[in-house]
Amino acid sequence: MNKGLWALSAAILLSNVALAQEGTVTVVTSFSKDVTDPIKAAFEAAHPGTTLEVQNKSTSSGVVYLEETRGNNQTDLFWASAPDAFVTLKDQGLLSTFKPTVEGIPETVGSYQVNDRDGYFFGFAASGYGMMWNERYLEANGIEAPAEWNDLAEAQYHDHVVIAAPSRSGTTHLTVETILQGEGWEEGWKLLKLIGGNFQQVTDRSFGVPEAVNSGQAGVGIVIDFFGFAARASGFPVDFAYPSVTTVVPANIGIVANAPNQAGAEAFVNFLLSEDGQLVLFDPAIQRLPINPAVYDRAPEGLPNPFKDPQFASMITFDGNVSSQRSAVVDSLFDQTVTFQLDNLSAAVAAIQAAQAAAEGKDMPEAKAMIEEAIGLVAGVPITEQDAVSAEILGAFEGGDTATARQSQLEQEWAAFAQKNYAEAKQKAEAALALLG
Repeated sequence: MNKGLWALSAAILLSNVALAQEGTVTVVTSFSKDVTDPIKAAFEAAHPGTTLEVQNKSTSSGVVYLEETRGNNQTDLFWASAPDAFVTLKDQGLLSTFKPTVEGIPETVGSYQVNDRDGYFFGFAASGYGMMWNERYLEANGIEAPAEWNDLAEAQYHDHVVIAAPSRSGTTHLTVETILQGEGWEEGWKLLKLIGGNFQQVTDRSFGVPEAVNSGQAGVGIVIDFFGFAARASGFPVDFAYPSVTTVVPANIGIVANAPNQAGAEAFVNFLLSEDGQLVLFDPAIQRLPINPAVYDRAPEGLPNPFKDPQFASMITFDGNVSSQRSAVVDSLFDQTVTFQLDNLSAAVAAIQAAQAAAEGKDMPEAKAMIEEAIGLVAGVPITEQDAVSAEILGAFEGGDTATARQSQLEQEWAAFAQKNYAEAKQKAEAALALLG
């Protein structure tokens, strides 16, 4: 081929690539407009002629949407915090491989692999899980700022804590799983339910938690870190802390299999990982921890560096495969024993807390034994950790958004188990309180 023809062919090729990147890039994401709008604006400015169309869905709804539309896919990208959701999509053949051109991205954050080893999805930010609180609210109510998950089980937090349902929030599911993996199945559920007895509300979406804390409707919220950082940067009287039993994992982006605009999707991934894209994460409304270490010299004051700060090195190793495998079961267990039983759970825990307060400093072993029995009843779980990943139970939850008959039966059994246990726990605690005089 002569030089003229080669130059013409190259020009045509480059033109075709440019045209492919133009038009609409469609992304399904669990992130709010506060996060997506600044990134959308920066990407479109860097790629004139391209429009980023953002479809907001919860993580679980987004996964189901991609499953249901795989025969006529209209989505280019899936973008969310929960790594186990990407494992699920990868296993179902709903993501395509890609190799970003951005260099300098570390292999791990904490102890977690940043990118999928097979190239199906990529970390763009680091995410940790913990607690945010409204300082004015705590001061007005005489409540101390929490430091550990166990703190939130104390009586002083009763009716002051808010969380999103893990079945509706991928980040809350990760928090629940982190506690279960860090504390163990039985001790983890015990802690979750004793904290749950202090819940003021369980919201439908993760955004509802920081909104309740920022507005002073609730004192403490169980959240992903950037909710706390963004609220603080925006001027709300809030703060955030990582408990010792927590984890850091990447929030991810992946290209959907058979993406209508493959070139545009690739351009967005490369932009998001580039220094220009990563710097947008420092926007006060976003305040996420970039995955590209090159930008931390420009980080706002007070934002931690997960690649240098010692606390990140000691966080637990999160098993995304375990979380992905039992996700539907864990979420349903939480709903049936906490979300939908909140009044019963709250009453039982309040009775236990009253009895514990009355028993303090007294030598009354019978009453204290009754209190421990009440705590055991609250802590009880209707299935074992092994049951949660058994073929029988996992098979019952294969219906997606449509519950199978066996799933409905199991959920009714779990709800009845919780209701019975909480009623008995309340009676035990009240009997102990009467004995204590």
